[in-house]
Parts: sequence; C-alpha cells; structure tokens
Amino acid sequence: MNDARWRPSASMTVLRERARLLALIRAFFARREVLEVTTPALGHCGPRDTHLSLVEARFPGSEDRTWYLQPSPESAMKRLLAAGSGPIFQLAPAFRAAERGARHNPEFTMLEWYRPGFSLTQLADEVDALLQELLALGPGRRVRYRDVFRAQVGLDPLHADSADLAAAARDAGLCASTAIERDAVLDLLFSHRVEPTLGPGTVHVLDFPASQAAMARVRDGVAQRLEVYVDGVELANGYEELTDAREQRRRFDEQDAARAARALPRPPLDENLLAALAHGMPPTCGIALGVDRLVMLATGSRSIDEVIAFPLERA
Repeated sequence: MNDARWRPSASMTVLRERARLLALIRAFFARREVLEVTTPALGHCGPRDTHLSLVEARFPGSEDRTWYLQPSPESAMKRLLAAGSGPIFQLAPAFRAAERGARHNPEFTMLEWYRPGFSLTQLADEVDALLQELLALGPGRRVRYRDVFRAQVGLDPLHADSADLAAAARDAGLCASTAIERDAVLDLLFSHRVEPTLGPGTVHVLDFPASQAAMARVRDGVAQRLEVYVDGVELANGYEELTDAREQRRRFDEQDAARAARALPRPPLDENLLAALAHGMPPTCGIALGVDRLVMLATGSRSIDEVIAFPLERA
C-alpha cells in the first residue's frame, strides 16, 4: 500500500519560509534587547479557563499525579518576570485538546512576549513594528470592543441583559437556546457578527468586557485586553497583566467553580504563579501570537496543515 502519511503536509518551500520568519522574529527581539527564554512544556498545573481543553500526561512512578502539556507558557514566564528577568520572549510549543480545523492543531507554536513598564498602546505599537517586518503591513487600526459590538449587534456588550444577548444569538442562528451563559454568547456574537466586519489589514480591538480576560487588569469596568486581527484572522491576544495575587486567586476560584459546574477536570491551583505575584511582578503588558497563523498569512495558505510539517494525523 502506498501510504503517504510519512510525508510532511507542508511543502519544503513553505517550511523554508517558516524558518526565515522565525529567524526574523528572533532578530527583531534581539535588536530590542528582549531576552529569549525557555520554560517547561509540561507542568503539574494548568489554566482554569473553561474554554480550554487540557492535554493530560502520566509517567511511570508518578501515577498519583496528572501532568499537563501547557496551552501557553504564560505562568512560567510571569514567574521569570517576578524573579527580575526584565523583558522576555519565547517561541514555545503549546497544546490544546479538542482543537482541530483549518486554523487549529492540538499542538501549535506560540510567540509570547512580556514588556515590563509598557502600556497596552506601546505593546500595540510593537506588534505593528513586528508585523511591518514580517508581513510588510502598515500600522493597525484601533477600535474598541464595545463600539464594534454595538455597531454590528445593536446591543451594548457591557450592560445588555443576558437574555437579550442570547436572543440575538438565537435569532442569528448561532444557538438554538437562550439558556447559554453570558460569556459564551458574547464570544458567539463577536466571532460571527463582528469579526467578519473588521476588514482587511491589521485591526487592534481594545477594552473588552471584564469577564473576557481573567488575567488582565480591569479599569473603569473594562478589561485591559488587546486582540489583534490581520485580514480577519485572529492573530494575537494581549493584556495589561494582573499583578495582584489576591485578586488572581479570587478569579482562579471563580473559574474553578465554573469548571466544577460543567464537570470539567480541575488541575491543581498554580501556587507557584500566585507566590510569584505575591513576591512582586512589575507592571507589565504581554501578548501571545499564533506563529502558525502568521505563516499562513505570509504564504497565503488556507490551512494550518500547509504550514506545519506533521499535523495531528501525521504526528
């Protein structure tokens, strides 16, 4: 039988372009004196976000403990920041179960970086500078979540009644029932009604509802969050990071209760991160960017399989 699954799904031309882009990323941060770091892909804790499905692992001799392939290097990088690392970046493998599609593979590559002392506006400027070098894009247009949501949905995402939001999603054919939690409805409406209207080029969406960013500072009732879209593709997500250990623990507890209500696995609480925040993490803005999607944009590819050597089915 002629089984071609041993072959890479991406062409060598695309893989060479991917390598060129990774080299440009490293050179960009080296010029700006941002330190490259490496943190574990495997940990005994995991994020508590109800939207994430974690990949579990077990080892002989430690059968009583479940380990987790990390969906982001965020926790470990914040521990480095608290230890005095200064600005840092990482090109890291990341893992999320139950994510497979044209833009998703359970294992993917993430570029994550943190800038102590930066404002979210300065971080957006740096994203623009990076995308100028990698994709020859000009400065991004900046809009506020509330403004674009109201323009397309006709409801205020900060104050609208949950039932009205759910009814709008049902009427748009996005869900069959109004018995759906508020954040899930906001995600549905934003992804299906707002994202397609953001247009070509780079768009920075700022100031999300407070419930939409569990690890970001909240100011004046909105989360200090930045989401970056390029030609309608969600590319990066950043925060003005929460540094208050007590508030972070409270939010973890809320997420834990939500996971319990859905009968989702609850990984151990990340006490190392909370201890680092209690020790003192400097005011920082950070962002995570999907490298595979970046390569898709650079090469005009329609599927993530075209830009990674061996997707799930060939791994």
